[in-house]
Amino acid sequence: MMDINAPAGLKVFMVGILVNILLTTSLSAAENLGFPHSPVPQCNETRLLLEIEHCGEIFKKQMAHVDPQHWCNLTHFISEYNFFSDCTEAKAQAVDCFWPNPLVENYIIQIHKHFFFNCTLETVVWVDPSDDMLAVLILIPILLTLAMIALVVWCSKRSDILA
Repeated sequence: MMDINAPAGLKVFMVGILVNILLTTSLSAAENLGFPHSPVPQCNETRLLLEIEHCGEIFKKQMAHVDPQHWCNLTHFISEYNFFSDCTEAKAQAVDCFWPNPLVENYIIQIHKHFFFNCTLETVVWVDPSDDMLAVLILIPILLTLAMIALVVWCSKRSDILA
């Protein structure tokens, strides 16, 4: 005698196999349904370089109005730099390029080398803590660990009273 649910189980099994085949063939929904592919836009790097060069020229003109002694203080030219950054992003997207990308990054590095080459911060000299401070910093975690172990042991021996 055949089980009544066998045909339903067979259908579920076959649908599972069909779904597995569709998922593992790496076909997109557009390919499965016969929709035409839309072409992927290509980055026009030559045009991108020309466009970001325009952004750089605007930035250079704006920076000419900022006193060179203030070039290391971002508060004096934040709006100009923000405009430059937004301009390079817009130009990259206009020519179907990602932003940031290596071309834009290299151009921005050149701008930084031109305007901000002397803006490095003084190096910080790290000093070791004194021996007393070092001893305290080592002993506190050790003592806390020992105290926690003692507390756990004490509580486990007194579990009949604490329960």
